[in-house]
Amino acid sequence: MEVARLRKMYTEEIVPKMMEKFGLKNILRVPRLEKIVVNMGIGVGISDNKAIQVAAEELAIITGQRPVITKAGKSIAAFKLREGMSVGCRVTLRGKMMYEFIDRMINIALPRIKDFRGLSPDSFDKHGNYSFGLDEQIVFPEVDVDKSYRTQGMDITLVTSNRNVEEAKELLKLFGMPFKREEEESK
Repeated sequence: MEVARLRKMYTEEIVPKMMEKFGLKNILRVPRLEKIVVNMGIGVGISDNKAIQVAAEELAIITGQRPVITKAGKSIAAFKLREGMSVGCRVTLRGKMMYEFIDRMINIALPRIKDFRGLSPDSFDKHGNYSFGLDEQIVFPEVDVDKSYRTQGMDITLVTSNRNVEEAKELLKLFGMPFKREEEESK
Protein backbone atom coordinates (compact mmCIF):
# COMPACT_ATOMS: atom_id res chain seq x y z
CA MET A 1 0.00 0.00 0.00
CA GLU A 2 1.37 3.37 -1.03
CA VAL A 3 1.75 6.15 1.54
CA ALA A 4 -0.01 9.45 0.73
CA ARG A 5 2.37 12.17 -0.49
CA LEU A 6 1.56 14.64 2.31
CA ARG A 7 1.84 11.91 4.97
CA LYS A 8 5.36 11.16 3.77
CA MET A 9 6.16 14.88 3.69
CA TYR A 10 4.83 15.21 7.26
CA THR A 11 7.08 12.49 8.69
CA GLU A 12 10.22 13.38 6.71
CA GLU A 13 10.13 17.21 6.54
CA ILE A 14 7.47 18.80 8.73
CA VAL A 15 8.15 16.93 12.00
CA PRO A 16 11.86 17.90 12.14
CA LYS A 17 11.07 21.54 11.25
CA MET A 18 8.37 21.77 13.92
CA MET A 19 10.61 20.16 16.57
CA GLU A 20 13.38 22.63 15.79
CA LYS A 21 11.18 25.73 15.60
CA PHE A 22 9.21 25.10 18.81
CA GLY A 23 11.99 23.32 20.75
CA LEU A 24 10.04 20.09 21.13
CA LYS A 25 11.98 17.16 22.58
CA ASN A 26 9.41 14.41 22.05
CA ILE A 27 8.22 13.49 18.55
CA LEU A 28 4.73 12.75 19.92
CA ARG A 29 4.41 16.39 21.05
CA VAL A 30 4.53 17.58 17.41
CA PRO A 31 1.02 18.59 16.25
CA ARG A 32 -0.62 16.47 13.56
CA LEU A 33 -3.83 16.36 11.58
CA GLU A 34 -6.31 14.03 13.29
CA LYS A 35 -9.28 14.33 10.95
CA ILE A 36 -11.00 16.50 8.36
CA VAL A 37 -14.76 17.05 8.56
CA VAL A 38 -16.53 18.14 5.37
CA ASN A 39 -20.12 19.32 5.88
CA MET A 40 -22.78 20.40 3.37
CA GLY A 41 -25.90 22.03 4.73
CA ILE A 42 -28.70 21.90 2.15
CA GLY A 43 -31.34 24.49 2.96
CA VAL A 44 -33.58 23.62 0.03
CA GLY A 45 -33.47 19.98 1.14
CA ILE A 46 -36.59 20.65 3.21
CA SER A 47 -38.71 20.99 0.08
CA ASP A 48 -36.52 19.14 -2.44
CA ASN A 49 -35.31 15.67 -1.40
CA LYS A 50 -33.42 15.24 -4.69
CA ALA A 51 -31.07 18.09 -3.69
CA ILE A 52 -29.86 16.14 -0.66
CA GLN A 53 -29.32 12.93 -2.66
CA VAL A 54 -27.36 14.76 -5.39
CA ALA A 55 -25.28 16.67 -2.80
CA ALA A 56 -24.49 13.40 -1.01
CA GLU A 57 -23.40 11.81 -4.30
CA GLU A 58 -21.17 14.78 -5.15
CA LEU A 59 -19.65 14.81 -1.65
CA ALA A 60 -18.91 11.08 -2.05
CA ILE A 61 -17.16 11.79 -5.37
CA ILE A 62 -15.14 14.67 -3.87
CA THR A 63 -14.02 12.88 -0.70
CA GLY A 64 -13.98 9.26 -1.84
CA GLN A 65 -16.13 8.22 1.11
CA ARG A 66 -19.90 7.81 1.48
CA PRO A 67 -21.41 10.69 3.51
CA VAL A 68 -23.84 10.51 6.39
CA ILE A 69 -27.18 12.28 5.85
CA THR A 70 -27.72 14.68 8.76
CA LYS A 71 -31.18 15.17 10.27
CA ALA A 72 -32.75 18.18 11.99
CA GLY A 73 -32.48 17.96 15.77
CA LYS A 74 -35.59 20.00 16.50
CA SER A 75 -38.53 21.56 14.72
CA ILE A 76 -38.41 25.22 13.65
CA ALA A 77 -41.78 26.46 12.42
CA ALA A 78 -40.41 29.63 10.78
CA PHE A 79 -38.33 27.49 8.41
CA LYS A 80 -41.03 24.83 7.93
CA LEU A 81 -38.57 22.37 9.44
CA ARG A 82 -39.66 19.29 11.38
CA GLU A 83 -37.54 17.16 13.66
CA GLY A 84 -35.91 14.29 11.76
CA MET A 85 -36.03 15.91 8.31
CA SER A 86 -32.87 15.61 6.19
CA VAL A 87 -30.96 18.91 6.18
CA GLY A 88 -27.47 18.05 4.91
CA CYS A 89 -24.64 15.56 4.67
CA ARG A 90 -21.26 15.13 6.35
CA VAL A 91 -18.04 13.14 5.91
CA THR A 92 -15.24 12.59 8.44
CA LEU A 93 -11.92 11.71 6.82
CA ARG A 94 -9.00 10.09 8.63
CA GLY A 95 -5.73 8.44 7.63
CA LYS A 96 -4.78 8.10 3.98
CA MET A 97 -8.11 9.50 2.71
CA MET A 98 -7.57 12.63 4.83
CA TYR A 99 -4.08 13.28 3.45
CA GLU A 100 -5.19 12.69 -0.14
CA PHE A 101 -8.16 15.05 0.30
CA ILE A 102 -6.08 17.89 1.78
CA ASP A 103 -3.49 17.43 -0.97
CA ARG A 104 -6.13 17.75 -3.71
CA MET A 105 -7.78 20.66 -1.91
CA ILE A 106 -4.57 22.70 -1.48
CA ASN A 107 -3.02 21.99 -4.89
CA ILE A 108 -6.04 21.67 -7.18
CA ALA A 109 -9.32 23.02 -5.74
CA LEU A 110 -8.28 26.21 -3.94
CA PRO A 111 -6.28 27.60 -6.91
CA ARG A 112 -9.40 27.13 -9.09
CA ILE A 113 -11.41 29.63 -7.00
CA LYS A 114 -11.98 32.84 -8.90
CA ASP A 115 -10.12 35.87 -7.43
CA PHE A 116 -8.64 33.70 -4.67
CA ARG A 117 -6.25 35.66 -2.45
CA GLY A 118 -5.77 33.14 0.33
CA LEU A 119 -7.61 31.83 3.38
CA SER A 120 -8.01 33.90 6.52
CA PRO A 121 -5.42 32.99 9.18
CA ASP A 122 -7.88 34.08 11.89
CA SER A 123 -10.28 31.14 11.52
CA PHE A 124 -8.65 29.00 14.21
CA ASP A 125 -10.63 28.13 17.32
CA LYS A 126 -9.00 28.05 20.77
CA HIS A 127 -8.21 24.34 20.37
CA GLY A 128 -6.06 24.81 17.24
CA ASN A 129 -8.68 23.58 14.74
CA TYR A 130 -9.09 25.47 11.46
CA SER A 131 -12.47 25.95 9.74
CA PHE A 132 -13.35 27.60 6.45
CA GLY A 133 -16.06 27.45 3.83
CA LEU A 134 -16.17 27.06 0.07
CA ASP A 135 -18.98 28.67 -1.91
CA GLU A 136 -19.14 26.03 -4.65
CA GLN A 137 -18.44 22.32 -4.84
CA ILE A 138 -17.50 22.67 -8.51
CA VAL A 139 -13.96 23.89 -7.64
CA PHE A 140 -13.13 20.19 -7.25
CA PRO A 141 -12.39 18.73 -10.70
CA GLU A 142 -14.15 15.46 -9.81
CA VAL A 143 -17.55 17.21 -9.99
CA ASP A 144 -18.96 17.50 -13.52
CA VAL A 145 -20.31 21.04 -13.86
CA ASP A 146 -22.77 20.05 -16.60
CA LYS A 147 -24.32 17.26 -14.52
CA SER A 148 -24.39 19.26 -11.27
CA TYR A 149 -27.93 19.78 -9.98
CA ARG A 150 -27.10 23.11 -8.30
CA THR A 151 -24.06 24.85 -6.84
CA GLN A 152 -23.64 23.98 -3.21
CA GLY A 153 -21.26 25.34 -0.57
CA MET A 154 -19.42 23.30 2.03
CA ASP A 155 -17.72 23.80 5.37
CA ILE A 156 -14.35 22.16 5.97
CA THR A 157 -12.79 21.73 9.42
CA LEU A 158 -9.19 20.59 9.90
CA VAL A 159 -8.85 19.08 13.38
CA THR A 160 -5.34 19.11 14.87
CA SER A 161 -3.96 17.20 17.84
CA ASN A 162 -2.73 20.15 19.88
CA ARG A 163 -4.23 23.06 21.81
CA ASN A 164 -1.81 25.74 20.57
CA VAL A 165 -3.03 27.96 17.72
CA GLU A 166 0.48 29.10 16.75
CA GLU A 167 1.71 25.52 16.33
CA ALA A 168 -1.42 24.53 14.39
CA LYS A 169 -1.02 27.52 12.04
CA GLU A 170 2.63 26.61 11.41
CA LEU A 171 1.64 22.98 10.72
CA LEU A 172 -0.88 24.02 8.07
CA LYS A 173 1.58 26.50 6.52
CA LEU A 174 4.14 23.71 6.17
CA PHE A 175 1.50 21.55 4.48
CA GLY A 176 1.16 24.39 1.94
CA MET A 177 -2.13 25.95 3.10
CA PRO A 178 -2.49 29.29 1.25
CA PHE A 179 -3.09 31.85 4.03
CA LYS A 180 -3.46 35.57 3.37
CA ARG A 181 -0.44 37.63 4.30
CA GLU A 182 -0.78 39.92 7.33
CA GLU A 183 -0.29 43.12 5.27
CA GLU A 184 -3.13 42.17 2.89
CA GLU A 185 -5.51 41.64 5.81
CA SER A 186 -4.97 45.12 7.24
CA LYS A 187 -6.33 46.73 4.03
